[in-house]
Amino acid sequence: MIDLHTHTTASDGRDPPAELVQRAVQAGVTILAVTDHDTVAGCEAAAAACGECRIQFVPGIEITAVADGGDIHVLGYFIDTRSERLRRFLADQRQHRIGRVREMIRRLAAAGIVLDEDAIVQPAVDDPAKSAGRPWIARALVAAGHVDSTDEAFDRWLARGRPAFVPRTGASPAEVFARIHDADGIASLAHPALAGRDDGIDAFVRDGLDAIEAYHSEHDAAATARYLSLAQRLDVAVSGGSDYHSDAHGPATPGAVSLPPEHFDRLVRRRRLRVRP
Repeated sequence: MIDLHTHTTASDGRDPPAELVQRAVQAGVTILAVTDHDTVAGCEAAAAACGECRIQFVPGIEITAVADGGDIHVLGYFIDTRSERLRRFLADQRQHRIGRVREMIRRLAAAGIVLDEDAIVQPAVDDPAKSAGRPWIARALVAAGHVDSTDEAFDRWLARGRPAFVPRTGASPAEVFARIHDADGIASLAHPALAGRDDGIDAFVRDGLDAIEAYHSEHDAAATARYLSLAQRLDVAVSGGSDYHSDAHGPATPGAVSLPPEHFDRLVRRRRLRVRP
């Protein structure tokens, strides 16, 4: 079982890295990637835990790019987590995240919902390697009794077009691909059915995209087949995973979605070609 899309407490997941690995082992995962948003802070602990459990670890990340005012999520695999240029870039990304979270909390206040702004962002202030995000606000809304679930928090307040939504600012997809390549990784377009940007995938490939995430917990069979076909047409690799966060509204366990081994092997070959001396 191969899961190349999971999140820890380093960003918006609920499980610390070692606990995530234990859950993955219990689920039968044999190859695991941690892909936290705009941070590699969970990779070292996850790699150590995978080593102890004798499962293969893939260092990864999920970086948010911006195109035409919308978010494009890009997964990076096999990255050098020690790359100083990548770390500086990610530090800037995380600062933008904190500012965005603060502005969304202020918009909620203007709508009559007052939350403790400093308490919500404090984990990212205390540890600059942590990546703040909208789920932190959603959980605070649930804890304060303003909504019954994080899904309701997004639907009523935090999603695009809702009263507290703040558009993101950030790097273009082409720049994100380049940053991942500079760290010896390969770049895959995350959950394209959710992004709704199929018309731009050809251009992404011209700009350096290496793969498309066809297998995902929110892709039905038709979507998976569509992106497998598109990847074949564009001669790019295929990635996949659960997008596990340990949240009630998401997959119950790591490995809930598994990438077929032949596609993982192609990702490995593509990475070898990219970093060949």
